[in-house]
Amino acid sequence: MSLPDLGVDWIKAKIDTGARTSSLHAFDIVEFVQDDQPWVRFKVKPWQDSQEDAVVVECPVHDRRAVRSSSGHAQERLVVELLIRLVDREVLAEVTLNNRDEMGFRMLIGREALRRGYVVDPARSFLGGRAPREARRRNRGRD
Repeated sequence: MSLPDLGVDWIKAKIDTGARTSSLHAFDIVEFVQDDQPWVRFKVKPWQDSQEDAVVVECPVHDRRAVRSSSGHAQERLVVELLIRLVDREVLAEVTLNNRDEMGFRMLIGREALRRGYVVDPARSFLGGRAPREARRRNRGRD
């Protein structure tokens, strides 16, 4: 999976049909105003436990939403619109920004992004392929 507009060629993502909105690991989140509109600047680390390939992103704030975690805790999160490339197709998706440092996946793909023609097969993994070996090695062997 990739985020082409951000220059992120590979990011490990998990399909989560229980989540309405997709979620991206973001840190150093700073809100600011540009042309009288709310914007956000944040950093994305595509690889778990690695500082390599970190990307700084600036984009308009699309919305703010109260999101309930799997533990039941509600938290207000910023929402941005990002182009997601998943299994050779691109979709524009609403994505919440959240610190997912303790999670195994940098990104969750929620059902709103999937409803544009994807079918989920819970018995299969990595249908869109794996990152190239050299990219996985940069992530200290994780894949």
